[in-house]
Amino acid sequence: MLVPPMSGWLPSMVDIPMSLGGHLDELRRRLMWPVITLMVVFIGAFAVQGTLKEVLVGPLRQAIALVPAEAKAVGLPLDPQAKLLTVFDLAESATTAATISFYLALALTAPVLLFQIWKFVSVGMTIQEKRLAFLFVPAGIICFYIGTVLGYFFAMPYFYAFLIQFAALDPTITITSLRQTEYVASFFLWTIAFGIMSCIPWLMVVIVRTGFVHPDQIARARKIVFVLCVIAASILTPGSDMASLIAMTLPLYGLFEIGLLTSRFFVPAKSAEVIPEESDDA
Repeated sequence: MLVPPMSGWLPSMVDIPMSLGGHLDELRRRLMWPVITLMVVFIGAFAVQGTLKEVLVGPLRQAIALVPAEAKAVGLPLDPQAKLLTVFDLAESATTAATISFYLALALTAPVLLFQIWKFVSVGMTIQEKRLAFLFVPAGIICFYIGTVLGYFFAMPYFYAFLIQFAALDPTITITSLRQTEYVASFFLWTIAFGIMSCIPWLMVVIVRTGFVHPDQIARARKIVFVLCVIAASILTPGSDMASLIAMTLPLYGLFEIGLLTSRFFVPAKSAEVIPEESDDA
């Protein structure tokens, strides 16, 4: 804890150790704000849970509009105002509303929580550590949120359209019944996945800036990275549709190249020199 005692006319900053009880009181005080934020946002979100549910089915409605014939073949209604999801009991709608409200409250509370944690731990950091943390932590959060937004508006409708087409080609399916809880769970899973994928450039900048690797070392692993992107895309896209595989592989690899290019501007001064290429005879 820093306090400015007066020494003559010139104040100076003296580091006075805080007791364990003092640290616990400060931590309790800082965690109070994220808890309050979580409760307030949860209550507000639950009050408009019907609107939130409509927002969640938005990508599915767009997907049906993209492939109406296939959607009709699997039993999905083509009416833009039709109800798309089903429940198996009366309580399912209420529990789903609580789940959606909690996820939204958690997403909006995360920046508040991280800020309070930052204020708590930054006291014991050096100036350089503070600069790195202040640069990278907000950037990671922003990248994650950008990925979720882009995934919702651009990726999810085409992803659901592909799933509808795949289901329409299945000879064992007559009518598709979409359960509300399962749809919401898969929606949040894929939204988080898109958010994590958008953090690839940020992660590369972090590992380069901390001196863990050099951009030239990463560049020499392009072939390996491309193969890993193909493997990841094959896992993320069910079926053997080559177009969908390419559509998932190219963005993943593109994020890698963006991260590689950006990381070259964050190379530490001590390792700024270019690492020589390995000889083919080695």
